[in-house]
Amino acid sequence: MLILGIETSCDETGLALLDSEAGLLAHALHSQVDMHVAYGGVVPELASRDHIRRVLPLLDAVLADAGRTLADVDAIAVTTGPGLAGALLVGASIGHALGYALGKPVLDVHHLEGHLLSPLLAEPAPAFPFVALLVSGGHTQLLAVRDWGRYELLGETLDDAAGEAIDKGARQLGLGFPGGPALQRLAEEGDSGTFDFPVAMTRDPGLDFSFSGLKTAMVYLCRELGEPGVERNRADLAAGYQAAIVDQLVSKLSRALDREEWPAVALGGGVAANGPLRQAVSELCAERGIRLKLVPLPLCTDNAAMIAAASAHTQPFEWPDYLGFDAFATGERQ
Repeated sequence: MLILGIETSCDETGLALLDSEAGLLAHALHSQVDMHVAYGGVVPELASRDHIRRVLPLLDAVLADAGRTLADVDAIAVTTGPGLAGALLVGASIGHALGYALGKPVLDVHHLEGHLLSPLLAEPAPAFPFVALLVSGGHTQLLAVRDWGRYELLGETLDDAAGEAIDKGARQLGLGFPGGPALQRLAEEGDSGTFDFPVAMTRDPGLDFSFSGLKTAMVYLCRELGEPGVERNRADLAAGYQAAIVDQLVSKLSRALDREEWPAVALGGGVAANGPLRQAVSELCAERGIRLKLVPLPLCTDNAAMIAAASAHTQPFEWPDYLGFDAFATGERQ
């Protein structure tokens, strides 16, 4: 089955063609980072308008790259949420229109399920079951992935997501938006042991996360140091702050591995591109003799390849049934 994936949940416009047997044939992605950087974050209205401009040219690009036509498409997979409502509606509208025009079924995909199953795009794909650490700008979760559609939430953030904490820390250090890559580059020049940042939830026996206290610690430390002190110690502050985030993520993953015997670990989400996190998880898995599946760096961010992959075992909707589901900003589709 040839699946056309469409992803427009936030500030990346993604299109992909995936063959359920041959794998990923082509994918294209446009990032809006340069457009939003002046505002220090994503502007929903601008994101929606840019998706409208980008979807059809990217569709033409993936069809050309794969050497296929729209007539070859068997089904259309669309991210319906969670995300920015206006941005999601662009992708959903395009998907619905193509489904109607081609007489093809449409598959609605939960954005987080796309990230969760994105390791299946790696070669070789991990076999079920595996434990997944899903870390992005909006979510931080530990999940047991037993099989297609069989997911168990083991732990999640009680306040801020790790990606959000990274962006806020980067902003505190004057690094701008997006913060993750800039914070990592600056941290490479610093000493993570210079400042004592708290690693939250270490005494809590559960698998939940918390990053709000770390953000507060960064704010107070910067106030204490003053502007000249922050400028002198920016690299050390970045290194210590990043290390505290990575330490909490890895310690909770380690605790999850203590509770149950797992043959494999998968790391997904936008923050999965962070070098120190990838290295720390790799070392943990090597110590325990557990296979690790890392999402390829180009597929860590929001993309349509993961949406197409996650849809492979999703119940399709025929016309006009798929008009009954709509984009949802948070929670679950009703």
